[in-house]
Order: sequence, then structure tokens, then C-alpha cells
Amino acid sequence: MTRAFLIVMDSVGCGGAPDAAQFGDAGANTLAHIAADCAAGRCDTGRSGPLHLPHLASLGLAETVHLASGAAMPGVSGAIVGRWGAATEVSRGKDTPSGHWELAGVPVPWDWTYFPDRMPAFPDALVARVCALAGTAGILGNCHASGVPIIEALGAEHLRTGWPICYTSADSVFQIAAHETAFGLERLLRLCEGIAPALHAVNVGRVIARPFVGADGAFRRTANRHDYAMAPPAPTLLDWVADAGRITHAVGKIGDIFSMQGIGHLHKGPSDADLFDHLDRLSATAETGSLTFANFVEFDSLYGHRRDVAGYSRHLEWFDARLGALLRDLRPGDIAVLTADHGNDPTWPGTDHTRERVPVLVVGAGSGSLGLCGFVDVAASIAAHLGVGGHGSGRSFL
Repeated sequence: MTRAFLIVMDSVGCGGAPDAAQFGDAGANTLAHIAADCAAGRCDTGRSGPLHLPHLASLGLAETVHLASGAAMPGVSGAIVGRWGAATEVSRGKDTPSGHWELAGVPVPWDWTYFPDRMPAFPDALVARVCALAGTAGILGNCHASGVPIIEALGAEHLRTGWPICYTSADSVFQIAAHETAFGLERLLRLCEGIAPALHAVNVGRVIARPFVGADGAFRRTANRHDYAMAPPAPTLLDWVADAGRITHAVGKIGDIFSMQGIGHLHKGPSDADLFDHLDRLSATAETGSLTFANFVEFDSLYGHRRDVAGYSRHLEWFDARLGALLRDLRPGDIAVLTADHGNDPTWPGTDHTRERVPVLVVGAGSGSLGLCGFVDVAASIAAHLGVGGHGSGRSFL
């Protein structure tokens, strides 16, 4: 009996989604466009030259991009020692829960509810409910926004009034930002927990607590973010493994995404670097027959949404450097599957996720092409490797 590691590089898409035009994303390609900008010398802030990803290249990353979209990754090449393919999503969303649930074997069977991109964005009844739970006379924001800019813009008013900052995005999400000390972290968490059931009832996927600290001109978000997400509509890969009596480890925001269903041990941290420390430790200590499911969110949260191509490039190179040690620590019989949940092309207009296929790179199962597959095939393959039931609608590519 061996182990499995499922590693999600959040938003690292490879283009080519057949339905991208329906989302306004025809031509989006996170990896190809980053590589092209690096090769052209447009990403030399904190780094220089073509994108340097020797370990991901050895797993077939450039070949995956070409398979998915026909595009190239200039400067990314090398002898291939892993198996590689590209996965296509069927869920009608390009969001975090949809991507992760489907990778874990469960496509989303409903349409998410989104808030309109106007001011005010939220219905009066929702605002009244938030005010009643918070004990305030009003809210701030009530709009589409990015998290850091809205805190910078409204943080001082929040401190003056005590009103929570409420905002949304192109995702199915309701976010509440508040100062950890002036408003209170526990009060913020209670507020989000209290409003979540009503929003889940109308298919708003997540309520997110976004605490911050500091003073005007120097606000910063903390690591105490907490997601109150809808539960998956059916048992996922995590449940299949746990129901078979095996150990599951969740690294990063996996616990939030799956509402802790099927999760035995949770490992969190304030940064991707801390999360990789957890992953390194688990590569040495995780139990035989276990599943470790990890998410690295900073590709998306720090660089994709902010359209920071150079920052995204630096983070890919950092991740690749860390990946080398992890791959060396895998035991005979282990597999590691590296993939993504959606795209977030930092060269694309706007700040939203982009509808793309995603890479599927497999270590520990030989070398060569897997071809095109479905998100659900990732779960089926890991379940087959671990010898557990509940493969859902997917097929194993191993």
C-alpha cells in the first residue's frame, strides 16, 4: 500500500478550455502568456530572462500547455521523466470550490449565485441581516472589489464607524473584512458563520472572513482568514479515503473548501512557504495508504488577481525550486499529482479567474503523455492508486 499527494497550484491554467468563449476568456492562457512575457524580457522585476522551471519542465509542463491549447512555453524544456496531460472542467464555474470539488470527483450540479457588478451589489434584506448580526447601523463597501484595495480605501472609515466592509467578486462569494482588534476577530467569525446559512441556501458558494490589522496607510490582512463554504453535494475523494479507514491530510485552505468533510488532519500557515514546509514534513512522515491534499493559493491571490506577471513568474520559479526536494523525498510506490483548479491569466483584462484547462503532472507512474482527461479523472486515478472505492464518474489514467 502506497501514498498519494494531490497538489493544487491555484490558478495555474494552461489555456484551451473548449467553452472559454462563454466566459469571455477565449485565448486566455496563464502559463503560455507568462512564459512569453518572460522570454521577451517583460518580467525582469526581481528575476530575469526566460521562465526557469527545470523540475516542472521535466514532468512535461510545456508539453501539457501545447496539448491543451497548441501554445508554446518558450524557454521551458527538458528531458521528461513524468506523465503529463491536461484536464477539462465540466462544472459551470471557474471558481475555487467548483475546481477542487471536481478534481476530488464531484462536479457541481447547480449554477452558483453571483451578485451584480453595481453599487449597491447586495439586496436590502441581506444588508439588514448583516447589520442585525453585527450590531451596526450599516455596512461599508457593498460592491465588487479586490481585498487589499478595498481595505486601503475603507479601513479608516471602518475604524471610525465600526461598520464591517462587505464586498464580492466575479466568484460566488460574500466577503466581510474587519479589523482584528477594533472590531474583533471572534466577532467577525461569528458574523460570517451567522450569515452563511442564508447565503448557502441560495447557492452563494462561500462567505469569507477577511481580518486585517494596522492603521490608516498601513493596513495588512492577516492569516486568520476563514471560509464558510457550502459542503460538496456528494462524497469526495477525501471521504472515499477516510471511509476506507485511511488517513487524510489537508494542507492550506483545503479544509475550508471541503467544509472539513473527510479531513483527518489540517495543516495551515500564513504563506505558501509555510505550507510547503508542511508538505515537506508530510512527505517524510505521512502514513502508508494516506492522502495528502494541498493547495498553494498565492499564485492566485497575490499575483493572478493583481495582474502581476513578474510576481507570478517569481512564484512559479520559487515553487519549482521547492518541488525538487519534495520529489526526491517521495518513497517507492508513492504518486504525486500536480494540477490546478482554474486559470488566472495575469496578462488578461480585469481581475477575474480565467476559464482554462489545467495541467496534470504525475510523478511515480512512469513517463509519457496521458492525453486530455477530465477533472474527475484525477480523483479516480488517485483512488485507484490507493485501492479505495468511490471513483465517481471518472476513469483512472494510471
